[in-house]
Amino acid sequence: MRFFGLKSCDTCRKALKALAGAGHAPDVIDVRKDGVSDADQARIIAAFGDAALNRASTTWRGLSDAQKAANPATLLAAHPTLMKRPVIEADGVWTIGWKADVQARYLGT
Repeated sequence: MRFFGLKSCDTCRKALKALAGAGHAPDVIDVRKDGVSDADQARIIAAFGDAALNRASTTWRGLSDAQKAANPATLLAAHPTLMKRPVIEADGVWTIGWKADVQARYLGT
């Protein structure tokens, strides 16, 4: 299991704590510190398209209209913190966010 997120993100911290409590030990990739490989970024974009972008983020609000019009791959390459998080890859299956459906998948709730 790989976990793409930010160490400063409350949702990511909550998700990691819950995953650890359920017996998971994900490989954590901090998108700011570690970056996201081109291959992983391509997989995330392929799986989620525009939904991979966190349009409620401070980073998004700081972009110009022209920047916001760029394609998701370009935006994520320039601003990795724009990625909606967490993104979790387990056994080739990708999930995004930490809503009830994702929690149920990994926590069995």
